[in-house]
Amino acid sequence: MPVATVVLQVDPLRPDRAPVARAARVIRRGGLVAFPTETVYGLGADGLNPEAVKRLFAAKGRPQDNPFILHVASVEQAWVLVDWERGRGGAREAAGQLAARFWPGPLTLVLPAAPVVPREVTAGLDTVAIRMPDHAVALALIEEAGCPLAGPSANVSGRPSPTAAEHVLEDLEGRIEMILDAGPTGVGVESTVLDLTRRPPVVLRPGGVTAETLAEVVGELRELSPGDMGEGPAPSPGTKYRHYAPRAPLLLATRLPPAGLERLLAEGRRLEEAGRRVGVLVADEEAPLIPAAWLVRTVGSRNHPREVAARLFAAMRDLERLGVDVILALPYAEEGLGRAIMNRLRKASSGPL
Repeated sequence: MPVATVVLQVDPLRPDRAPVARAARVIRRGGLVAFPTETVYGLGADGLNPEAVKRLFAAKGRPQDNPFILHVASVEQAWVLVDWERGRGGAREAAGQLAARFWPGPLTLVLPAAPVVPREVTAGLDTVAIRMPDHAVALALIEEAGCPLAGPSANVSGRPSPTAAEHVLEDLEGRIEMILDAGPTGVGVESTVLDLTRRPPVVLRPGGVTAETLAEVVGELRELSPGDMGEGPAPSPGTKYRHYAPRAPLLLATRLPPAGLERLLAEGRRLEEAGRRVGVLVADEEAPLIPAAWLVRTVGSRNHPREVAARLFAAMRDLERLGVDVILALPYAEEGLGRAIMNRLRKASSGPL
């Protein structure tokens, strides 16, 4: 049965206690609240309440074998969720060092789950994913609720992640009780997920903290490979299923500009001649070369990948709202944050351009 979705405005830096306390009461009753983080908007439920977690799956239409991340407000709250006795050598030390450097921030750590963590959160795995968001509203909500929040992105499963409250409303109005609206998020792509139960540690999902920066702390690490997936539940959100896809098919060029741009222009002209309404997702540098009749959304300069990451999902949703039949996009160099950008574009893509 649909519910009335209430939207409350909150200051992103100094959130008033009243709306946060109201949202926390919803959480404690087993309800669902969308809240801002530094990466994207999350959809929060009491992470220690199995019934509330089941509501998360239902609201998002999320596959049951896709685990959630637990969001915490302190290191002490995080470590209660971990069974250190089952940790592999050095996991506790590495987790402490990483938390000291990157928390609060866009880094999720996968560690052995303590018995207190419901199996609904972990999709039946014996590991739990934990992070501390770097956003005053998120931290205030977790503290006020008094529990870790299971917090996937606040969108229907498979859609572009929401970087503004209006994106949440587009997808989840009538499915959740409340949205705390603190304006647009900053990072724009989800957290990096690092599995510390494996040796060397494995980056399960690239995100806001680059692999190069992580290596400064943990030394050797490796990227997720097809052999890491297995047949069971996904080892991390964002690894097993198609994600981030707009309603219009997105075709991704296989080569960087200038070759990739030439291919995009040729395919765009062919589609236009066939009567298709063409949308284009490009960096600032390519925008002046796109025909005026096409609908263009830019995501910032190629020299500023943080700007590209922050604007990527919103640009997809903008083109979708404009009613394009197809979206053509260009790739980015896969170094630093570019790995996360390309991960999201490949997951969103319907095929190569």
